[in-house]
Amino acid sequence: MDSKTLREKYLRFFKKNGHKIIPSAPLVPAEDEQLEGKEKVLFTSAGMQPLIPYLTGQKEPISKRLVDVQKCLRTDDIEKVGDLVHHTFFEMMGNWSIGDYWKKEAITLSFEFLTEELEIPVNKLAVTVFAGDNDTPRDEESAKTWESYYSGKEHNWWPSGEKSGPCGPDTEMFYWTGEGESEGKPNEDVRWVEIWNDVFMQFNRKEDGALEDLPQKNVDTGMGLERTLAVLNGLDDDYRTDLFIPVIEIIERYTNKEYSDAENQEAMRVIADHMRAAVHLIIDGVQPSNKLQGYILRRLIRRSAVKMHKLNGGLTALPAFSAIVESIGSNKRDLAEEVVKNELNKFRDSLDRGLKQVEKIDRIDGKKAFDLYQTFGFPYEVTEELFRQKGQEIDREQFKAEFEKHRELSRTASSGMFKGGLADSSEIVTKYHTATHLLHQALRDILGPQVFQKGSNITAERLRFDFSFDKKMTNEEIIKTEDLINRKI
Repeated sequence: MDSKTLREKYLRFFKKNGHKIIPSAPLVPAEDEQLEGKEKVLFTSAGMQPLIPYLTGQKEPISKRLVDVQKCLRTDDIEKVGDLVHHTFFEMMGNWSIGDYWKKEAITLSFEFLTEELEIPVNKLAVTVFAGDNDTPRDEESAKTWESYYSGKEHNWWPSGEKSGPCGPDTEMFYWTGEGESEGKPNEDVRWVEIWNDVFMQFNRKEDGALEDLPQKNVDTGMGLERTLAVLNGLDDDYRTDLFIPVIEIIERYTNKEYSDAENQEAMRVIADHMRAAVHLIIDGVQPSNKLQGYILRRLIRRSAVKMHKLNGGLTALPAFSAIVESIGSNKRDLAEEVVKNELNKFRDSLDRGLKQVEKIDRIDGKKAFDLYQTFGFPYEVTEELFRQKGQEIDREQFKAEFEKHRELSRTASSGMFKGGLADSSEIVTKYHTATHLLHQALRDILGPQVFQKGSNITAERLRFDFSFDKKMTNEEIIKTEDLINRKI
């Protein structure tokens, strides 16, 4: 089965069962979608994230039954990318009940999809259910729906840990990947691979850790596209599915190395994963920079460049755009290619010199790591990885101290020249502030969604607006932008 077929089967099945198909939210959450009082998040990292206002009763959904395939990006375990199953960018297939059906119907739908639509034999499936603990009873309702293994909050509670927000017990479904008759238990025997998770969100965990009932009971289910696709095709390696193989074949061609050779696999997986993530970020409007989402994009591209360099393939194969963009179904191939090539050109000149400098360093520390960042453009995490391969750890706090020292010097040097924000709250300054919002939207309309605000400075004399764009605006673009703003005014 290929990825397109699996997506279509999933959406079609739940649409048939009364769910409204909704599009994937962008990878970068909009400012007005961030929750009040919560730390701002850089990326959409889980299928439930864009739906939290509906799950908590703050907004009314277009339907109480929803289904989607959500784009997600996580970098908290980026160092694990390169093994068989970890990814920075991934797709989460999810079906949702917003105060509608509950455990019995959710489990029944899951079981029907697995056994009837995907035709998985029942004897290759196993489930686990929340066993209960000091503050929450055992999930008898799910247990009565099917015979199951019981396990603790470590495995059957989502999200794990003591994170605040919507949460609840879950029941997980596992697929037997071993030879012959199934044996052992899920979460104990690695041949049982988790492919589905039904989360029953009935609680909200407050900041002090206490649980309170949500105003409505919700069902949040998640099925990872990459891992499920590999399992259904009898593969133990996600990177052998159609989501990655076309990209890996391009890398093989440029490097004249084989993916089947174990010593090449880690680097090829990292490149395929990171470039797939990078293209999705660019299509969603992110540009490489040294801040926030732009820094993550730069880190992904430059980490790929280091891996490609080690494969002796140069940097020409990094884009692999034909395969990646085709799989996304986007018409923004030229944009993605231009952004990555520009970033690689900036990094190309310093890559060889930086790697040679790394070889000269006997013992790394935070100051030397900062020097590599400042002089050669090596993100901290790339330097950290290079020295871990040499058995050395970097003092991250020392790196941060050097970084802050440099930033304070820069801030002092430019004091009075580029002050940010509003100078005062006079009528003219307030009007200029409104104008920056009009300017931001007009620039995105004229130049494209890759434009993002990077800063502003407003006084009674003038306004300055900083934005991301990779070339000088033409006179025609300037005139179009001015005309659009004047029409809006």
